[in-house]
Amino acid sequence: MIDYSILNEIVDLIKSPELQRELLPAKLVFMFFSVLFFAEVVYLLFTSSYLKYQFATDFKFFLNWQSATLQRIAKRWKKIQKRMGTRNEYEYKLAVIEADDLFRDILEEKGFKGKTFEEKVKQIEEADFPNLEEVLEVHKIRNSVVYDPNYKLDFDQTKQALGVYEKAIKNMESA
Repeated sequence: MIDYSILNEIVDLIKSPELQRELLPAKLVFMFFSVLFFAEVVYLLFTSSYLKYQFATDFKFFLNWQSATLQRIAKRWKKIQKRMGTRNEYEYKLAVIEADDLFRDILEEKGFKGKTFEEKVKQIEEADFPNLEEVLEVHKIRNSVVYDPNYKLDFDQTKQALGVYEKAIKNMESA
C-alpha cells in the first residue's frame, strides 16, 4: 500500500501561508516579466509586416474566385509568357520546357499515370481533348530543345508551341 502521508505533508508545506508569504516577491517578479513579454510579443506582431502579409494573402485568396491550384497555374503561365518578351532564343527554349513541365504537372494532378509524357497523354480520350496530336508534336519540339543543344528555336515556333500548350491547359482545367 502506498503511504500518502508524505505527499500530504509536501502539499501542506507548499500551501502553507508562511511559504506563500515568502514566495510572494518572486511571484510578483515572474508575473511582471510575463506581462512584459506578452506585451512585447503583441507589439512586435502588430509592428512587423508578418501579420499584414498573412492577412493580406489569406484575404486575397478569400476574395479571388479561383482555386489555389488555378492561381498557381496562372502564376506559372505568366512567368512562361514573360520569357517571350525577352527576344532571346535561350528564353524561348526555357519557355517551351517550362510549359511542357506545367502541362505534365497538370496531367499528374488529374490522375494520369505513366513513366513518360507520351504514356500520360495517350490516356486522354481524343473526344475530350481536341488538340491531343498537336500536344504530342509540340512535345517533340521540347525533346529536341532538351536533347539537342544545337536545335534552333525562333519566336514564331515558340509562340505556336505555347499556344498549343495554353489550349491544352485550358482543356485540362475544364475537364
